Parts: sequence; structure tokens; C-alpha cells
Amino acid sequence: MAEEQPQVELFVKAGSDGAKIGNCPFSQRLFMVLWLKGVTFNVTTVDTKRRTETVQKLCPGGQLPFLLYGTEVHTDTNKIEEFLEAVLCPPRKGSTSLPLPSRYPKLAALNPESNTSGLDIFAKFSAYIKNSNPALNDNLEKGLLKALKVLDNYLTSPLPEEVDETSAEDEGISQRKFLDGNELTLADCNLLPKLHIVQEDMSCRFPCFCHSLKATV
Repeated sequence: MAEEQPQVELFVKAGSDGAKIGNCPFSQRLFMVLWLKGVTFNVTTVDTKRRTETVQKLCPGGQLPFLLYGTEVHTDTNKIEEFLEAVLCPPRKGSTSLPLPSRYPKLAALNPESNTSGLDIFAKFSAYIKNSNPALNDNLEKGLLKALKVLDNYLTSPLPEEVDETSAEDEGISQRKFLDGNELTLADCNLLPKLHIVQEDMSCRFPCFCHSLKATV
């Protein structure tokens, strides 16, 4: 018999008004993971200028976002994601004991390249928009556009499972919807929130990449 799911609460950085969810890609990443898992969870926004006593007790000095799973506090976005993937998972083959409901899907990408594709875009984007030296603009811009092009090439290239080895015809452009196929994975949870931020700025500066970004986001 499955046990009840522990209470899950995600603490995220609040926006400029101190109440609504802020534009933090790490918070959005974990929100996506929990949503895709189909788990019931609460979201608490934290005004970084006025941290409540409760938040301070739960995670003193801890960086947002952090997760409260039952009575356990989990920090570090990567570690939280790993924890959720391990705990909220399908039942093991042949297992008769289901510690949690078996409805939680596995979200790990099948193709390793899907996990790394586009990961350098946000860093290059941040370096570009924060640059105060005009002499570096051209090189930073080229580096960012190159990173976007690499992602675009990956998205349009067929995955191994899309290739028919018995056919002599060119497979052409990939028809998949997301990084690793037609279902969202942890790779998308990591990349999409960052791409959304990039899209908001880049679609005006570089219209030639707007279509690819919109198709991804």
C-alpha cells in the first residue's frame, strides 16, 4: 500500500513587488520539475529584503530557491532536482513495495547531449548584456550568436531514435518538439526558463534567431 506523499513546498525569490513569483530561472526550473512530476506542492515567495523568521529558521542564510519536503530542507538547485528524480519515480521492476504513488514519471533525458545542449547560452547572454566595455561587444555578440546557432543545429538534427538505419534517404530536419523528444525532460526544465529570458531580449536585437527561440520556448 502506497504511503501518503509528504507535504512539498517550494520557496522561491519574489519579484520586485515582494509578493509575486520573480523571474528566476532556477526557481522556474524546479517549478517545472514538480509540475511535470504531477506532485501536489505549494509555492511560497520570499522577499529577499524582508526574509521572515520562518524562512530564516528553515534555511538560515540559504540561497533561494530551496525545497521543504516533509520536514526535510533541501538546497542547491541541482541537488534538489536529483532528489526529486530519485524520490518521485516510477516503481522499480518487480518491486512489491510502493513507498509513494507510482504515477510519478521519470524525467531524465535519454540522450546525454540533450543535457548539455545550450547550457552555455545564458552565461554568454549575461556576459553580453552586462558588458560595459564597447570594445568587447562584437566578440561577446558573436559568441552568443554562435551558442544559439549550436543549439538550433541540435534541435533541427534528428535524434538517434528518429533515424531509420534501413533507409537510404536523408532524414532531414528533426520533427521532435523538445530537446530530447516529444516529451519534456529535466534538460528542458533547465534550459527553457533561461531561454525565455534570452528570448525577451534577443528577439528584438536579433530577429533572425527569433523563430528558433520561439519554437523552443
